Amino acid sequence: MSKVHIKINNIPLEVEEGTLLIDAARMLHIDIPHMCYHPDQESKAHCRLCVVEVKGYRKLQTSCTMPVAEGMEVFTDTQKVYDAQVGVLELMLADHNQNCLICPRNGSCELQDLCRRFNLLRPDLPDISSHEPVEPDNPAIVRDPTKCVKCGRCVKACTEIQGITALSYTKRSADFKVTTAFDLPMAETDCVLCGQCSLVCPVGAIVERDATAAVWKAIHDESKHVVVQVAPAVRVALGDEFGFEPGALVTGKMTSALRMLGFNKVFDTNFAADLTIMEEGSELIERMKNGGKLPLITSCSPGWVNYVEKHHPELMVNLSTAKSPQGMFGAVAKTYYAQQVGIDPADIVSVSVMPCTAKKFEASRPELGRDGRPDVDYVLTTRELAKLIRYEGLDMKNLPESDFDSPLGTATGAGAIFGTTGGVMEAALRTAYEVFTGETLPRIDFEEVRGFKGIKEATIDLNGTPLKVAVAHTLKNAEELLKRADEYAFIEIMACPGGCIGGGGQPIGTTNAVREKRMEALYRLDASLPLRKSHENPEIQAIYRDFFGRPLSHKAHELLHTQYHEQPTVSKP
Repeated sequence: MSKVHIKINNIPLEVEEGTLLIDAARMLHIDIPHMCYHPDQESKAHCRLCVVEVKGYRKLQTSCTMPVAEGMEVFTDTQKVYDAQVGVLELMLADHNQNCLICPRNGSCELQDLCRRFNLLRPDLPDISSHEPVEPDNPAIVRDPTKCVKCGRCVKACTEIQGITALSYTKRSADFKVTTAFDLPMAETDCVLCGQCSLVCPVGAIVERDATAAVWKAIHDESKHVVVQVAPAVRVALGDEFGFEPGALVTGKMTSALRMLGFNKVFDTNFAADLTIMEEGSELIERMKNGGKLPLITSCSPGWVNYVEKHHPELMVNLSTAKSPQGMFGAVAKTYYAQQVGIDPADIVSVSVMPCTAKKFEASRPELGRDGRPDVDYVLTTRELAKLIRYEGLDMKNLPESDFDSPLGTATGAGAIFGTTGGVMEAALRTAYEVFTGETLPRIDFEEVRGFKGIKEATIDLNGTPLKVAVAHTLKNAEELLKRADEYAFIEIMACPGGCIGGGGQPIGTTNAVREKRMEALYRLDASLPLRKSHENPEIQAIYRDFFGRPLSHKAHELLHTQYHEQPTVSKP
């Protein structure tokens, strides 16, 4: 692509043709104010905050839609630009519930940051914010229409990334708003609770259902034994909340923080990921050998499972019956672990830290529990864990490092890569190959299923038996893959971009560039571990020897497998 020469605030710049002005300004370390713009979305020009003066143009231009041109002269800091931006901010504030001190996004709100930047202390316009109620009953996400700035980011995430229209625009002019179909509660729409809307929302209009107070109360209940499991994608994202470089691996500091918060035991969801591979891999082999329903489709992503139950109930028979690692860990914590330590399961509080908002809904499913008790009592997102760490006043950067507890804390590299798209597939192939063939893998890295490409496919030679597999991330890509699903024997689908590393509960500011750094970190972690195959994990071997007997045993089916149910949608009551 050819280069063009422009000036921004009289500073010369050479830039590729087609670059948007807002991105060109960043090359000069100039951040043009914006609200609707997001680097991973098509430009919308809804908010008009990013206006600039361009020599030769009578009107101000939106820098998020205007590409550079040879000889262009741009000004981002004139009085005309400033007045327009302040005017837009005041209009936003007039239509925005300003209870900032008790807002979940206080301190990480883009509108708040812009008001501070422009020293906008006392807006002159009267309050015209709506009085629509907050949705009270959603187990995963909370939508507060009174805080919506109508930027459209959530709509783009829902439609362009996931291919769902749970959120959309309605009405015009002063009545224009973002809402659901027929103004229904989110849980009654096509929403799968993936939380991608909350990840891109610049304010507090869509946030996760907060469980920090309940977890804090449980920790300080001396009659309870509180255990916590941490998903692989959390350890490469939590650092973002505390000033670490994107993709920084903060496992040791994270486990120390969790102990200092008061958890009795700190366990690794990667252990349960290894357990999932044992069950899911065995399920694949059984279906292949005995004429079972193929393709087998992974069921670790609750957003994806919700999508199948709502939009493709005919595929429920294809879903692996193996619970997700979160679900398996919860079941093991209140059975096997309870027996090991001699504690009544009723006195165990099981907490999980997940990169995902849909995990909150998953934990509430009645199938994931027994005797009237859930296997996982509370789910915290990565963002919520950061809140608890801040509340405790812990200095994450200077905390000592520590290891996970046993017997549910030893994991392999296969468990670690569960956090990224293609990781479940690769982990399953490492074990399925050796169990199916009885031979050692000639190569342990399955590069074919790695990377950020939306749909990946490969054919694996199981010593003469071809196994055609496919991987997709985001539900929009999944829908494309399903059109030719019968071509494959095994399919992995993750609802979120990049898999769990890009989950809806990850730190605000997660972009595709950040996701790629997290992906790289998990593969580095995998490569650094002495054990990289789930079936070689000694704690996995022990739990089968002492408790389950073998994969797919009666007890394994009772505790580690589940069933699915068709869910209603807006168009399918």
